[in-house]
Amino acid sequence: MQGLPLRRIWVVWVIASGAAVHAAPTAWSGRVTAVVDGDTIRVRGPGQDLPRAVRIEGIDAPEICQSGGDAARQVLRQQVLHRQVTLVVSRQDEYGRDLATVLLDGEDVGRRLVLEGHAWSYRFRNHPGPYAREEQAAQAAARGLFAQAEPERPGDFRRRHGSCHPPR
Repeated sequence: MQGLPLRRIWVVWVIASGAAVHAAPTAWSGRVTAVVDGDTIRVRGPGQDLPRAVRIEGIDAPEICQSGGDAARQVLRQQVLHRQVTLVVSRQDEYGRDLATVLLDGEDVGRRLVLEGHAWSYRFRNHPGPYAREEQAAQAAARGLFAQAEPERPGDFRRRHGSCHPPR
């Protein structure tokens, strides 16, 4: 290894180990063409023939066949359908969707959905998610989903019932 530049050693290690190198978030704007459910939209950017699937980062809305799922989709539809949004994309998820913070007129759409009680702050391991305070405020005010006695988290619903979407 003597004589090899440190950068070359690092590149070889990354390739050999399969380590992922995350690029900085990218931002782009486009028009929302469809609202799939309470946390997924389709957005067409300038020069794009087809809209791209975008999953709103940081939230977990009820499944469409779950209690509150259709209401979450309707609220999101009223807010963003046919409107120009800005997306700050962090990465793609396992389904090929852009995972992004969605901004409408500078306002964070995911934050608003959680604050209004139409989604949970997305939890990962022991982290309460980016919108934990907004979720607590919605629960305290019994807004949206939190007007129910014991709303079921989408992850728990999926583990018990599977996906609402038919297999392809």
